[in-house]
Amino acid sequence: MSDGVVGWGALAASLVFVAASVAIVGRQHLGLGRPILVAVARSLVQMAVVGLALVPIVDPDTPLVWSWLWVAGIVAFAAVTVARRAPAVPGLVWVAAGAMGLVAITGVGTIYGLGIFPLEGRTLVPVAGMVVGNSMKAAVVGASRVAESLAEQRAEVEAGLALGLTPRAASRRVVRSALHTAISPQVEQTAGLGVVFLPGAMTGLILAGASPADAVRTQLALMYVILAGVVIAATVTGLGTLARLTTADQTILRLERR
Repeated sequence: MSDGVVGWGALAASLVFVAASVAIVGRQHLGLGRPILVAVARSLVQMAVVGLALVPIVDPDTPLVWSWLWVAGIVAFAAVTVARRAPAVPGLVWVAAGAMGLVAITGVGTIYGLGIFPLEGRTLVPVAGMVVGNSMKAAVVGASRVAESLAEQRAEVEAGLALGLTPRAASRRVVRSALHTAISPQVEQTAGLGVVFLPGAMTGLILAGASPADAVRTQLALMYVILAGVVIAATVTGLGTLARLTTADQTILRLERR
């Protein structure tokens, strides 16, 4: 490692820790050894491709429209990922696309509309990726937990429907619990900034030679926008999942308990 840049040898050395984790899950018979190796291989290939693709994107002479197209691709991929995690929910991809699109518009609009960062190709794609990526994780949890909880607690929901409640009212406790599960990790992560861990953007800036004060301000601005994006994504996706599972005659679709 020199000048804050990790070389290929250092990257290979980091795999020693991965090998240790594979040995641990293998000894415990968790069945995760192969998925870990596949994840590492995929990440290596995908990041190599992204690294090459970002070269023209970050070039100041490249039209900004290409960066916007990349952001649109991020939103589309995130929506498909959310839908794949809860395949039993019909039409969830459109709900997820709306949620991810809303997060991208509001998050990017806040960051660049208020002048937090300069609107350039080298900032647009990474920032949008961080905002949408963190929101996607919350949306996955929100959608899957709402669907699973409705299947597990169907008797409670049906009792409320029998008493004349609307599906949304009958499912309120279930949905609130699912959204709490989806949003809480990001709240805890934000609360632990600087005490439990130093987040990626801040660490990267410090390694690149920025002053700690500048790195802190940059990281906080990003984390606040990410936190808001997580709340928006989880709420929209969770409520949208409930809507997609509500039939025309105001009952809840029957899902298999998983």
